[in-house]
Amino acid sequence: MFRLRPAFWPTVISVPIFILCMALTAWQLERREWKWGILDRIAANQAAAPITLDELLKGDPMAHEYGRVKISGTFLNDHELYLAARSLRDQVGMHVITPVRTDEGQIVLFDRGWIPSAKKDPATRAASEIEGHVDLVGIVRRTQVQHYFTPANHPENNFWFTVDVPAMRKIAGGTPDPKLDSFFLDADATPNPGGVPIGGQTHLDIPNDHLQYAITWFLIGLALIGVYLAYHWENGRITVNGRTKAKPEGSA
Repeated sequence: MFRLRPAFWPTVISVPIFILCMALTAWQLERREWKWGILDRIAANQAAAPITLDELLKGDPMAHEYGRVKISGTFLNDHELYLAARSLRDQVGMHVITPVRTDEGQIVLFDRGWIPSAKKDPATRAASEIEGHVDLVGIVRRTQVQHYFTPANHPENNFWFTVDVPAMRKIAGGTPDPKLDSFFLDADATPNPGGVPIGGQTHLDIPNDHLQYAITWFLIGLALIGVYLAYHWENGRITVNGRTKAKPEGSA
């Protein structure tokens, strides 16, 4: 037989914390399933054959996130945009985002890849400034939002930390469009003339650590129960099969 006489303050403090730990455990398990859905969609989109831009724009472009899209048009090299604070093999540089005017006259942002900071001036990589008609295949990425710890973009200096597609397309002469403003394209690893920009910078190794997080919160909850019970046992507030820990001599 087990009997517990709960102490007021330890109980008031411990119960909400335990409930929070169990709620966070359940939430992380839900997040794990949500992340599996994302990873499954990415894998399916990556395995699918490239679709045309018209096909992408018929529905929600984000349904094809990380899928491949074919576009044809011309690079607007005089409207290059620079995405700062990007590194490759421990070397600091930036990404070059070049707007593409498609054959249908649409403006689509195309992240051509990484360049070292010393190559920011287009004159230092003239071979990569492709003129005339191009046929491209890019990976669909969603427009980015500035997070709390992300520095602000400085469009006036062409200095960007996030790919703000609506703002970038506006600078490139694009008209507002809810679908075209929702995505940009990442270049694949096909080499560019002159060796830069270096494409293939899309990171597909998205972690799914939510099970570890769930286990951690669950174990914290179990540890809290252990501490709570140990406290009550040491203070003579638990009786097990008629046995209660005796108080030390001289204690009140």
